[in-house]
Amino acid sequence: MAEEVAQTETPKSGGGKGLMIALIALVVILLIAVGVGGYFLYSSMNKPADGEQPKEQVEKKEQPTGQEFKASINELVLNITNSKGRLQLMKLSISMTSSNENIQAVVESYRDEIVDVIISQVSARNSEELLTVGGKELLREELLAEINRTITSASTRTGTTVENPINKILFTEFVFK
Repeated sequence: MAEEVAQTETPKSGGGKGLMIALIALVVILLIAVGVGGYFLYSSMNKPADGEQPKEQVEKKEQPTGQEFKASINELVLNITNSKGRLQLMKLSISMTSSNENIQAVVESYRDEIVDVIISQVSARNSEELLTVGGKELLREELLAEINRTITSASTRTGTTVENPINKILFTEFVFK
C-alpha cells in the first residue's frame, strides 16, 4: 500500500514542470505578438494617406527658417564641491544660439552679468549631479532662463530692451579636475 502511494505522487511533480514551461512559452509568445502588433499599428498611423505629404515636411514648410547666430563665453574656471564637500576645479565653456544677429555684441555688453549667473547656477550644484545627463540638462534649462532674464533686465535699465535673445545653450567644454 505504501508503494502505491509513492508511485502516484511521483508523476504529479513532473507534470507541474511541463505546465510551467508551457505557461512561460505562452507568455513569451504573447509578448512578441503584442510587440509586433504595436509596431504595425504605430507604423500605419504615421504613414501619410495617398497624395499627402509626410507630417515632418508640412511642419518644416510652415515654420520660417531664420538664420542662427552664435555667441560664446569660453574657459570659465569655477570652484565646485563634490558630494563629500571637497573642492574641485571645473572648466566650462558655453555657446549660445540666437535669431538676433547682434547677439555677440549683446553678450559682450552684459558679459559680467552672464558670468555671474553661470557662477551662481553652477555653484548651487555638486560635481556628481553635474556629471549626469539629467544634471547637465537641468543646468542648461536654468542657465537659458536666467541668462535671458538677466539680459532682458539689464537691457531694459539701459533703455535698449532685448527680450529672450538666447534660443539654446550648448556646452562646448565641461571638464572637472
